[in-house]
Amino acid sequence: MSNNSVFNASVCIIGILILIIHVANILVKKEKRKDEKVLLNFFIFTIIHFATYLTFTLVKSFYLTNNAYVIAFYTTFYIMNNLEVFLLYRYARNYMDIDPKKEKAVSILNLTVFSIFAVLDIVNIFTGIFFTAENGEYLRSKTMIISQGYQFVMFVTIFILSVTNKKLNVREKTAFCLYCLLPLVAIILQNLFKGYAIGYLSIIVSIEVLFLFLSVQKNIDLAKEEEKNKEAQIKIMLSQIQPHFIYNSLSSISTLIPIDPNKAQSALDDFTEYLRMNLSSLTEVKCVPFEDELKHIKTYVALEKMRFGDRLNVDFGIQTTDFMLPPLTIQPVVENAVKHGILKKIEGGTLSVKTYETDNSYVVEIADDGVGFSISDVDFDANKHFGLKNIQYRLAKMCGADLAVKSEIGAGTTVTVKFPKENAK
Repeated sequence: MSNNSVFNASVCIIGILILIIHVANILVKKEKRKDEKVLLNFFIFTIIHFATYLTFTLVKSFYLTNNAYVIAFYTTFYIMNNLEVFLLYRYARNYMDIDPKKEKAVSILNLTVFSIFAVLDIVNIFTGIFFTAENGEYLRSKTMIISQGYQFVMFVTIFILSVTNKKLNVREKTAFCLYCLLPLVAIILQNLFKGYAIGYLSIIVSIEVLFLFLSVQKNIDLAKEEEKNKEAQIKIMLSQIQPHFIYNSLSSISTLIPIDPNKAQSALDDFTEYLRMNLSSLTEVKCVPFEDELKHIKTYVALEKMRFGDRLNVDFGIQTTDFMLPPLTIQPVVENAVKHGILKKIEGGTLSVKTYETDNSYVVEIADDGVGFSISDVDFDANKHFGLKNIQYRLAKMCGADLAVKSEIGAGTTVTVKFPKENAK
């Protein structure tokens, strides 16, 4: 094997091994982010890309090749090089969360320019505008640099998107910009050092820079999200253990002791369980079965029934419990319905807790026929209404759930939470 063949084969083997490690690392993760799923496709294609070039290098080194063989393989490589950048843009698009109008325009540009150069690569087979072959050897044409046009256009586009994207921080901008700049430098060097796969070496370096920078940033972001989620969880828990609720519950239990000791004992057990569940949620960082949350709801309702008797009626329509959710996300909504809806009416009212499933979601519906309120008058973002902002945040971040509120003054309130089935197991 010639020196350049050894270099090219070594680059491909190293690249394949590195990428296999990255693919395995993503595959073993139980929960994959959206951008990781796109990145997985990018890595797998790059492995195929490198393996194809490695095969060509070995075949060309040990066997005589004819012109048709060389032209067929290099045509494949030209198209695969463009596909590499095509998939890179798809990853960048998902990672950056680009403005929809801008994304549509750039996607059209990406597909159009890619298609044009794919056609030109095929036309080259018959015209030799980019390269030809003589005696089984690859020969570049004077206009060969034009074949890199698609890559140049998209690298510049991704570079501009990275620099101007306000959602990316410095580390993320640097990662994408370096990925765009290194291959452009490699394209220039490739024309100076003919026969050496410098472009493939730049792909390996660029992938490692991108993967390292973005992985570090994601770990930082996840740590911040976990801390924010924990703070939200603590706020909700503390809002549930309010002094007046503890005082009123204990007073009611104390009143029951001489009248009905057995009922007082049952109420005390409920009160103890209520406090235990609230406190245990502080150490629970994962989703729990809905049955656990339902038990907490029923414990809370039992305590309130003890205090308010017939003013509070409860209807449970539980059709499904086969899903997971963050702890202390439905119970606070139920508590709000009781305190700020039903008990605001002198005659009281009825609380309804229902669960059912659709084709795509598990649904929890909490409804009351209490006083209701005007949605426009409530500042949810300022967290002034039963900690709803914290609840929405935890539902969305931990299981992708959506919470919606409907209310009408004098008619009551309905809160609907939908848990996507793909995230609720």
